[in-house]
Amino acid sequence: MSEHLKRSHNTNLLLYHLVCPAKRRKKVFLSEVETELKVICTAIGECYEMIFVEIGSDIDHVHFLIQTIPSYSPSKVAKIVKSITAKQLLSKFPWIKKLTLGSNLWTSGYYISSVGAHGNESVISSYVKNQGKRYTQLHRTNTGLFDSI
Repeated sequence: MSEHLKRSHNTNLLLYHLVCPAKRRKKVFLSEVETELKVICTAIGECYEMIFVEIGSDIDHVHFLIQTIPSYSPSKVAKIVKSITAKQLLSKFPWIKKLTLGSNLWTSGYYISSVGAHGNESVISSYVKNQGKRYTQLHRTNTGLFDSI
């Protein structure tokens, strides 16, 4: 399980699930490409305060589980990962350019979602919805309005 990142003025645990498809859904993520992708992501993590918790690839797309800091929006995380990995992989594997018919590794789109460490959307929604109700539920009338306290 991921650890909280502690800074001088905040503590956080931000995890994103990012999915990036290869341009034209070409089958480019062979084992040697995936190995190099992981090396590149380690370097990105050191420069940009990102932790790549997991990286898993299918033959035509890659899933990243990334922990990062609050100053990076989800779109900035995607932009950093996609741009740097594309540049490095296309430089190391020129055959990918030919296969994708251009200078892009990734499609222009992506999927990104936040990942909760302590519950899914319904658990958190219920938790937030029920804040402070332990006391007030004792003072409800049958109409749902509060009695004078």
